[in-house]
Amino acid sequence: MRSRAGESRGERKIRDVVGAMTRIAPPLLAQAWDNVGLLAGDPSAPARRVLLCIDLTPGVATEAVRARADLVLAYHPPIFKPVRRIVADSDGTDAAVLTCLRAGVSLYATHTALDAAPGGTNDVLAELCGLTDVHPLESAAAPGEPQVKLVTFVPREALEKVAEALFDAGAGRIGEYARCSFRIEGEGTFFGSEQTRPRVGERMRLERVAETRLEVVVPRSKLPQAASALRASHPYEEPAFDLYPLERPVTAGIGRTGSLPRGTTVAALAGRLAKRTGSRVVQHVGRGTRPVRRAIVVAGSAGDLPFPHLRGEGDVIVTGEMRHHDALTVVRRGAAAILLGHWESERPALALLSTRLAAALPGLVVKISRADVSPLEPA
Repeated sequence: MRSRAGESRGERKIRDVVGAMTRIAPPLLAQAWDNVGLLAGDPSAPARRVLLCIDLTPGVATEAVRARADLVLAYHPPIFKPVRRIVADSDGTDAAVLTCLRAGVSLYATHTALDAAPGGTNDVLAELCGLTDVHPLESAAAPGEPQVKLVTFVPREALEKVAEALFDAGAGRIGEYARCSFRIEGEGTFFGSEQTRPRVGERMRLERVAETRLEVVVPRSKLPQAASALRASHPYEEPAFDLYPLERPVTAGIGRTGSLPRGTTVAALAGRLAKRTGSRVVQHVGRGTRPVRRAIVVAGSAGDLPFPHLRGEGDVIVTGEMRHHDALTVVRRGAAAILLGHWESERPALALLSTRLAAALPGLVVKISRADVSPLEPA
């Protein structure tokens, strides 16, 4: 294992890179079948140099060791199925994993988390297509705990006491901001029966009180504490409050769809993408002269994902690869498809990821692997 002599305080750790990736491409966004995150290594180990790649091949592993990388951040998980053995004489990924582990190089995979994340694999590919009005095909689980909005009505003289109690119970936090609330002035009325013991006003009499409508967000798990704090701090015997479930805005999800520039044809878009991705294995389904107005973008392998969203004529699927019978389905529906190559459709995302990771962790050296190459070659 690599010596850690001379480590300085404040030095970047593997856990810092993991934290940055959790913000850039939250693992919660990954598909349930995927294996993303830190797959091997010590979170407390130093992180000075990171090598990005699509696939951890033996060549990439050798490059990582020679470059003294502390972490290989791979798009495809190098450890996916349950591990049965890690041996040196393997001719596949197992040998590459062992090479890294022997040299103290940690391994991280991002895969479908990066596919779904804003600014990730599919967004990069959508931008290369020149799409506008871009949306995810299918929304992913938004990171963070579900929240509700709590709305109550408080006499003005008790407003700050109630608000402080709610804040102390965990309400009123939005991102990095705390003690957030919204307030509207108004008038409340109530009439207590003979069985009531009002703390404000008298029973058997219609009361009018100057009140403030107070709104705060509350994590669902902290709702019991917030309700208890409200009742304890509120001057009314029976304080009224409403709860509204909140939906997070859909900004993440697998795939993208958007509008193409006017006058785009299949051949013109395929040529543009070949140039921008550097792919030498581009193919297309449907006539090259066919005009297309809307693109469905799925980096890597399209699978079944695009077809529920395919409207027909004017649509083009932009992906890495497609099954033969799926290509026939595209033709039958009067649509088109552009196949860039699996690796070629994913590789462009590494440049933006490198920039974002370096910006998130100043001083970290982030490089894109040169040994990481497509297994496909043009005939």
